[in-house]
Amino acid sequence: MNLPNKLTSARFGLTVLFVWALFTPVKFHNTLALVLFNIASITDFLDGKIARDRGLITNFGILMDSLADKILTCSAFIAFVETTHTNPMAPVKVAAWMVILIVAREFAITGLRLLAAAKSIVLAAENFGKHKTVSQIAAINALLLLDACQEWPVASEHFIQKWLPPLALFMLWLTVILTAASGAIYLWRNRALYLNDM
Repeated sequence: MNLPNKLTSARFGLTVLFVWALFTPVKFHNTLALVLFNIASITDFLDGKIARDRGLITNFGILMDSLADKILTCSAFIAFVETTHTNPMAPVKVAAWMVILIVAREFAITGLRLLAAAKSIVLAAENFGKHKTVSQIAAINALLLLDACQEWPVASEHFIQKWLPPLALFMLWLTVILTAASGAIYLWRNRALYLNDM
């Protein structure tokens, strides 16, 4: 197994540790979750860059890299539904319908790509999809930071109470909008793949 594929595989393990950190009662668990999520996000950047630079692109990497990304981000959003609603002090609540939309979009696009692959067609990522991914990572980081800051004695209460909650809420809504829009655009532009079989 080459280095990019090892990094991709490591992201699955980091996702498990990340979710564990979110729910474990140990001290500074939210800070640990924030660190683990960002390490996993860095492996996402590195595996693709190394694979392209060294010519190490494999079928395993093409399939598993995308799958690992979706599992990481979807796991985070699903976990937020519980963590934000079981904490009465949580300033930002992640609604279940938001997460359902995000997960449904990922299933729909993955299904479309599988359909395209069955017809020997490769669907490239579009700019909307890339913006969606960036917004998802930013939203997850903002929500994680919101909880992690409460574990830091040196954190400014003014920053936490005044600036961070609106930022996290804005990023969450931006993610929902971009996720829905990018999914709809992708499905529409590639509609010939599934409409011709009806």
